[in-house]
Amino acid sequence: MGIASIEAGEARAGVRYDRLIAAAKAIPPATTIVVHPCDEGSLRGAADAAEAGIIKPVLVGPSAKIRAVAFKHGIDISAFELVDAPHSEAAAAKAVELIHAAKGEMLMKGSLHTDELMRSVTAKAGGLRTERRISHVFVMDVPAYSETIFVTDAAISIFPDLDGKRDIAQNAIDLYTQMGLGTSPRVAILSAVETVTSKIPSTVEAAALCKMADRGQITGGLLDGPLAFDNAIDREAARIKGIKSEVAGRAQILVVPDLESGNMLAKNLAYFARADSAGIVLGARVAVVLTSRADSPRSRMASCAVATLYADGRRRRAQTAAA
Repeated sequence: MGIASIEAGEARAGVRYDRLIAAAKAIPPATTIVVHPCDEGSLRGAADAAEAGIIKPVLVGPSAKIRAVAFKHGIDISAFELVDAPHSEAAAAKAVELIHAAKGEMLMKGSLHTDELMRSVTAKAGGLRTERRISHVFVMDVPAYSETIFVTDAAISIFPDLDGKRDIAQNAIDLYTQMGLGTSPRVAILSAVETVTSKIPSTVEAAALCKMADRGQITGGLLDGPLAFDNAIDREAARIKGIKSEVAGRAQILVVPDLESGNMLAKNLAYFARADSAGIVLGARVAVVLTSRADSPRSRMASCAVATLYADGRRRRAQTAAA
């Protein structure tokens, strides 16, 4: 089930997330390896998503500790498979083993540190690497904006080079289309200005990425850049600057120059614009739901919904290819 029917112009806070979660409930739940869910937030997030029919959790971590957390906070985990691992590092390694054994369709971060989980995911021997650069996407529902907006990469790649940005853009395009949001998403390559200048290297890389899209090195989306943030999301700002493109003023994916700018942008949208935010890591063999301790239960649910829709899209694509 796709969610491209979401009406443009809906600005009520959270309406797009309501529909995204509803779409995930309408498809088979994705078997999800939940890594080291040893605090209330991560364990309850997995349990709530399971109760909603979005995921089917497999809990990996110190079983006694997980059961103690469940008992203390009244979380029913009796229906979930529990795989014992003595500590967080072992839990991450075991989770990756379970993915290799086809025991799960995606990973979900529990209460361990992000770098502990990602070390196992990105390990050269036995990890979940593919030919793609691993990157993170914030899927954001901004009340004042008419589109579901993606911000990438604001959590994994600190200073990506040109090839890295190519993969970052492609990962986000693939997520957008395989989630069922639509086809040919509008991708803005952000910088501080909308003109190309050697004094700001990100403008040169933005222009190169657009040419790479022209040559088929990035597929499935409409790219434009460099664009300043205002030109990317506001039509009047783009008109005043004389920018004419299908992307300017109505971007759906924002590719940021580096992690610092992307992280600040995403958090500004979350705290100043009251945007809902879901997070997912792409480019590995499976998607990784990367939640934060500060995430609300709704954000955790939305992150699971995003990953489940993506997993379902990949599943259907594989079935079509095999037919």
